[in-house]
Amino acid sequence: MTIGISIALILSSLLMMLLVLLHKGKGGGLSDLFGGGFSSSFGGSSVVERNLDRLTVITGIVWFVCIIALGLLLRP
Repeated sequence: MTIGISIALILSSLLMMLLVLLHKGKGGGLSDLFGGGFSSSFGGSSVVERNLDRLTVITGIVWFVCIIALGLLLRP
């Protein structure tokens, strides 16, 4: 059980880093590499940003639950 939660924690951590880097900041970001720089000329960019926000929040919740679960399982 502990190994499975640890693996889920590692995967969610890596996914969280990727998703945060994909977000567009003030000066752009890594999202420019994947077409984020052209998003201002297209109408569907807000849908993509909203979906990216939702996926980031869901990944953050999974990460938080894994931290709490490991803390409870590894408690002496």
